[in-house]
Amino acid sequence: MKKTINFLSAVFGYSLLLLSALVVIETVGRKWLAFSLQGVDELGGYILAVTTGIAFTIALVDRAHIRIDLIYDRCSKTVRAWLDWFSLLLVASMSVLLCYVGILTLQETIEFGSTAPTPWATPLVWPQGVWLATLVLFVAAAVFMFAQATRLLLARRFERLRHDYGLKVVADELKEELAAFEQRSN
Repeated sequence: MKKTINFLSAVFGYSLLLLSALVVIETVGRKWLAFSLQGVDELGGYILAVTTGIAFTIALVDRAHIRIDLIYDRCSKTVRAWLDWFSLLLVASMSVLLCYVGILTLQETIEFGSTAPTPWATPLVWPQGVWLATLVLFVAAAVFMFAQATRLLLARRFERLRHDYGLKVVADELKEELAAFEQRSN
């Protein structure tokens, strides 16, 4: 799973770097060189849509979604386990809902043969299909993680559930940063 996330992170990063470079070229070209790449804004929309689905998956697997830990640290292990399980239930449910809406959108696009109202006139089935694929990946990761968390909850393995799927508290983040620093030092 970590190799997949590292690959997705690289795709995410390089896509946004490409978009940034194209925006700079487009801006300089329009401002001072009297030319335009035509369609950078369209491509930017596609890149942002696709990288959003990738970012959802990366954040889920890295346990980087925002959670409020004001009360979490003060709860018992059992309550923490239920909170962690419930948060995965909500994320999995939201991922399924997003994917469902993505499917409806793609079906409508196919039904009407929609194209972008831009100079490129891109058939929207292609960018929306890639966007939907990233949402399907998010659903797969969320449902898998929820199933694993449910298995751990039912087995009453609360500490393992917290370690694998729970909220990262400051101590966890400090350990990760120190381990990463140690690895970079060697």
